[in-house]
Amino acid sequence: MLKNKDRSSKKSNLAVSAVALQDHILRDLQLGHLSVADPCKTKVQKKENKSQSLRKGSAAMMDTGLRKTAEGPKGEDPEKEYVLDPTPPPLTLAQKLGLLALPPLPLSSDEWEKVKQRSLLQGDSMQPCPICKEEFELQPQACLQAFEKFTNRKTCPLCRKNQYQTRVIHDGARLFRVKCATRIQAYWRGYIVRKWYRNLRKMIPPTDAKLRRKFFEEKFTEISHRILCSYNTNIDELFSEIDVCLAVNRSILQQLDERCGQEITEEDWEKIQAQAAHHEIYECSICLTPLFFHCDGRQAAAGTSSQHPRETVLLSCAHLFHNACLLALEEFSLGDNAPFNVCPLCRSCYQKKIVEY
Repeated sequence: MLKNKDRSSKKSNLAVSAVALQDHILRDLQLGHLSVADPCKTKVQKKENKSQSLRKGSAAMMDTGLRKTAEGPKGEDPEKEYVLDPTPPPLTLAQKLGLLALPPLPLSSDEWEKVKQRSLLQGDSMQPCPICKEEFELQPQACLQAFEKFTNRKTCPLCRKNQYQTRVIHDGARLFRVKCATRIQAYWRGYIVRKWYRNLRKMIPPTDAKLRRKFFEEKFTEISHRILCSYNTNIDELFSEIDVCLAVNRSILQQLDERCGQEITEEDWEKIQAQAAHHEIYECSICLTPLFFHCDGRQAAAGTSSQHPRETVLLSCAHLFHNACLLALEEFSLGDNAPFNVCPLCRSCYQKKIVEY
């Protein structure tokens, strides 16, 4: 009888141990609805799940938890650190029977500080998130909660440790602010340096020949543009000014035509000859040799009577020249396409007359 009782007690103990271990595994995998340790609780949970599904009445949607944020205690400092799971999970039957080790106790403030310092020394906050591979930003991120919901168990994605404790810290946000400030300062300094360099290139010519030529071309274009902008470019006003100048030139040419085309009488020639005698002209201004006839009728110099006298011409402007010299000058001036012959001294149009000895 005793042996039968011992055998039955051992069998019952083995059955309890198996059920306890099965319940622990299911709870560890977050499959509590399949547990047989508490059938009443399981039935109630099934009814609650059915009622919730009936209330929704819509298509099933997968909630990744990415939009949810871990919110801390309201009304407190947003930079304050806090523990997400301050109370440890309830013990399973296997842990109560001593089949498995008890979960670790919640870490104290000093222990959390040591863990934080070790994380800072390793530079974990400076690295991107191991789950989403993005930098830690100012807004709270729920990558770990989404990972736990996706895997249906609380396992570290790096070391695979089970039943870890979590605490919210803000070192990633602080480092993100420093990075943003550094980037803004770098962009601003780069903008200032590029602006200074552009102004410097506008002032100092480069040493390279091609760049130097391009520099002065741009400078010349800029100066030309300034000059063009400073002047009045009214085309109508320019054409009206040209018309006025042409009218003045036509009037001057008309006066010259009238003056040169008018016949000079003998009395006028006598007055012009008297005026030339008053000027006391003794030599030709073209060949710079003495004239053989003075305005008073005397010979130009002694000892020249034996030479053949050269003809002297009197112009209407009261200037005297050798006739041969004036003819040569007139032939030479034909290349200028001048409408009238002008005096080589006073530049006025003239009529001429050979002076008799």
